[in-house]
Amino acid sequence: MAKNKSASHHIRIISGQWRSRKLPVHDLEGLRPTTDRIKETVFNWLMTDVKNARVLDCFAGSGSLGFEALSRYAQFTQFFELNPQAAKQLTTNLATLNCDNARVSQGDTLSLLEQPPAQGFDLVFIDPPFRKGLAEPVIQQLSEKKWLANDALVYVETESELQHLATPTHWSLLKEKSAGQVTSRLYLVQAVK
Repeated sequence: MAKNKSASHHIRIISGQWRSRKLPVHDLEGLRPTTDRIKETVFNWLMTDVKNARVLDCFAGSGSLGFEALSRYAQFTQFFELNPQAAKQLTTNLATLNCDNARVSQGDTLSLLEQPPAQGFDLVFIDPPFRKGLAEPVIQQLSEKKWLANDALVYVETESELQHLATPTHWSLLKEKSAGQVTSRLYLVQAVK
C-alpha cells in the first residue's frame, strides 16, 4: 500500500504550560521531527536558559523544538520553514494553542537570514534536512548577519556521519551526544572582543 504523503502525525510537547499536548504535523518528505528522547536531552541541557529567551527555529518543520521552547515560557519564537504545507500547519498549531508570541516565515532559511533582525536571538535551533550541507552555511549566516545575542546558545542537530562541524572561533562546544543516526551539539556563542 502506498504511503499517503499528506497523512497526519503528531508531535508531543513534553513539559511546560502545554505539557502532553499533541499537535498534528503532515507527513512530508524530508520532515524529521526531533524524537521525544532527543528533545528531552536537549531541553535538559537548556533547562535554565529557555524562560524569557528569544528563540529562532531555523528549519522548523513540525515545530517540535520551537513549540517546546514556547511551552517552557520562551519570550518569543521565530519559525523559518521552506515547505508551504508545513509552514501553514505551524501557523494553525499556534492558533490552536492561542499563542501570539511567535511568528512563522515561509521561505528558504539562507535567504531569510540575509536580512539582519532588529534584535538578536538568545537561543537558536538548527535542525536541517540531513545530508544537504545546510548546517555550516546557516552557522556562518547567523554569525555574519548578527542574528545572535551576546552569550546566545545554538543547538545543532546533524547526521552522525558529519564528524566535524565548522564553527566560528568564538563558539564553544558545551555538549555533544550521538544517538543512532543523530548527533546533537550545543554551543555557547561568546561576544567577539
